Amino acid sequence: MKLKFIFIFFISFSLSVLSQETEQVKKDTSIQGQFDEIYRISTTYQVYKVISKDKYQILKKNVLDSIKNLKTQISEKENLLKSEREKIKNTNELLSKTQADLVASNKKENSISLFGIQLSKIKYNLLLWSIIIISLLLLFYFIFKFFRSNVLTKEAKNNLLDVEQEFEEHRKKSLEREQKLRRQLQDEINKSRNS
Repeated sequence: MKLKFIFIFFISFSLSVLSQETEQVKKDTSIQGQFDEIYRISTTYQVYKVISKDKYQILKKNVLDSIKNLKTQISEKENLLKSEREKIKNTNELLSKTQADLVASNKKENSISLFGIQLSKIKYNLLLWSIIIISLLLLFYFIFKFFRSNVLTKEAKNNLLDVEQEFEEHRKKSLEREQKLRRQLQDEINKSRNS
């Protein structure tokens, strides 16, 4: 008998614990759930629902707490949104500045300053190669002129040597002729004196 009594007690205790657990699981703590709970447990008078003041005060307190929590959450979210917008604005400003710096850096990298004038690398290369080509052409022209002048100078020196040699030969011949004529003159003078 004791055993039956313990068995019945155990089963009834288990069922009561199980029913309490299912009640706790079923109990909805949201505002909607609380309104539904109040509506379900309130009494009816004609077409009206009668709610106990205690239940109404608890519901009012829960609703106001929920509203306060929601307002706090909204305020926090708005502050977070405001700070994020400020961060985005600062990031966009920094991005704009960085892009402007990048454009300036690219322009500076792609150009070269020559006598205070910014030239693109293409124009600079064209100018540089034009100067180099013109300088080489002038160099070749002056080298050609130098060699041509050198050849002409050598020819002139050789001609001068030939002329000097001919002049020297002519001078020697002239001197010999003059000496010969003087001798003849002297011989004639001497003949004239002796005669």
